[in-house]
Amino acid sequence: MEGAYGVGKAGAAFDPLTFVKRPQVILRATCWLFSIIIFGCISSQGWAMNAKGEEYCLYNEDSNACNYGTGISVIAFLASIGFLVGEFFFEQMSSIKTRKRYVIADLAFSGFWAVLYFIAFCYLTNQWGKSETPLNNIGVNNVQGAIAFCFFSIFTWAALGYLAFLRFKQGSEQAFAPSYEVDPNAAVAAAEGGYTSYPDATDPQGGYAQPPFGGQPQIDPQQQQPY
Repeated sequence: MEGAYGVGKAGAAFDPLTFVKRPQVILRATCWLFSIIIFGCISSQGWAMNAKGEEYCLYNEDSNACNYGTGISVIAFLASIGFLVGEFFFEQMSSIKTRKRYVIADLAFSGFWAVLYFIAFCYLTNQWGKSETPLNNIGVNNVQGAIAFCFFSIFTWAALGYLAFLRFKQGSEQAFAPSYEVDPNAAVAAAEGGYTSYPDATDPQGGYAQPPFGGQPQIDPQQQQPY
């Protein structure tokens, strides 16, 4: 049975298989993996040495491009771990307000990081298009791989933001939902058949009965028999 914001009620038994199959967990693990690939590609071969022995970024010698790609990926790596831990404890959050704060944080961060990865994709692609081909094509695959996984990360983070939005919407609807359900058939039967004291009782007269002594005829004193 689902609790607030689309997960089981607090205190429910933990099922590892269900947790791993959860879409939020799968996408979060994917974002975590993509972040490792991006900052790994840039850090390992995104920099090279020129003739003067100075290190430069392969993205058109723009160090800001390398630092930007690495920076957002490192933060995404740490955030993915944090949100995975939060997803693990989400069902144990007994307070609806705590769940709401977590969902809002997930929605805001995921949407914002999707935008940052979109900027990274455009920025790195533009700088790489202006760059000269490195000597012996060293680092080309890594640089292009970082651009490709920045593009993939746009959709994974956007999908997480969308799932967080659905969670928030579901939680808002549950907050204003009635605490009980009315059976429409029972309401119609009560309106047509009258009041009954017991759920399974039937009224042969079809509604309210007259008072027990209200329907007896009045006796005319003149028609009484003399003694």
